[in-house]
Amino acid sequence: MRSDGLSGHLLVNRRRRRVLIIVENLPVPFDRRVWQEATTLQAAGYDVSVISPKRGDYRKSYEVLEGVHVYRHPLPVEADGPLGYAAEYAVALFFELVLAVRVALTRGVDVIHACNPPDLIFLVALPFKLFGKKFVFDHHDINPELYEAKFGKRDVFYRLLLALERSTYRVADRAIATNDSYRRIAVERGGKSPAEVAVVRSGPSLERMRVGPPVPKWRFGKRHLVGYVGVIGKQEGVDMLLRAARHVVRDAGRDDVHFTLVGGGTELENLKRLAHALELDGDVTFTGRLSDEELLEVLNTADVCVNPDVVNEMNDKSTMNKIMEYMALGKPVVQFDTTEGRVSAAGAALYARPNDPRSFAEKLIELLDDPEKRAEMGRIGRARIERELSWDHQAPKLLEVYARLFGEPEAER
Repeated sequence: MRSDGLSGHLLVNRRRRRVLIIVENLPVPFDRRVWQEATTLQAAGYDVSVISPKRGDYRKSYEVLEGVHVYRHPLPVEADGPLGYAAEYAVALFFELVLAVRVALTRGVDVIHACNPPDLIFLVALPFKLFGKKFVFDHHDINPELYEAKFGKRDVFYRLLLALERSTYRVADRAIATNDSYRRIAVERGGKSPAEVAVVRSGPSLERMRVGPPVPKWRFGKRHLVGYVGVIGKQEGVDMLLRAARHVVRDAGRDDVHFTLVGGGTELENLKRLAHALELDGDVTFTGRLSDEELLEVLNTADVCVNPDVVNEMNDKSTMNKIMEYMALGKPVVQFDTTEGRVSAAGAALYARPNDPRSFAEKLIELLDDPEKRAEMGRIGRARIERELSWDHQAPKLLEVYARLFGEPEAER
């Protein structure tokens, strides 16, 4: 990635600034947003290190990938309850601090770039701030709303999360929001000046999301394929998708449709049991996590892709990466009607009534029966990614944040 914005930045970044990115909930480079940010900064002349957990196939404690120094720490199994999360985050915070000190002593640090969740990484940054280092908060998830979505209540933990969010913003020299809803939260709830908050969307890389031919094996002998990619957790609405599939296959009698769900998570086994209870054993396939190549095969084969995230305070304000990836591959989308879902997809999606599986099923059938509409919606989505939403359009915005952070000339152009 060597756009004019990147080459211009190289000219003004005369001294290599040292960036330490910390992310806790996903390993790098599996976390696509974080990896795109890291490699963009590296290509622009910054010296980049990343701290992330060991998970899945990413088990090396240290390696250099594309010039980025990656440090990984152990992390307990993903927690389910509030106390479990507290224990998990405490362990992660300890290792993050230890590794941050290691990076500072061996490679140096000028700025800590924290990617939530959780909103605790500012505690690692605080001692660095005492020595004049910068702190950038990259707001990936609104944790108070995420807690409410997971546990259905606003209790002492919810109020604690609000306090941690405010503290993070107070410590941050600059904040990055993934959409305009998050930017408003930074200003109204976090107390940041609008000039200190920039929107850098999680745009897909068109180099990674490659349009390709369908692969018939993923249809499992059916005429149509409905594809899903994402986390299999409590708040992702996969149970709603299974109930919608029941309406399509059993109530509407559509035995020509298969549903393939790509991804892993804490609810995978529970949702497999739900699919069995809904008599969908031959109609739904849970693949677990797949390689990039296999994931692209599934999505390129799909006739329609779905985002079943339920409508709640969390999902209404959040941008779902899966929608952008579907659009990058020219796929029409069915989703529930959320504020940021419409901002992302616009005319590339049909919008079901909030949290209504039957309405979701009706939208699916409408698209499956109308190939011309599917093709037109796919063209709309692909064009939106190419013209304004891909990472090529977001990278200069990230570099502008850093130019302003360090008072470099690019910020004035």
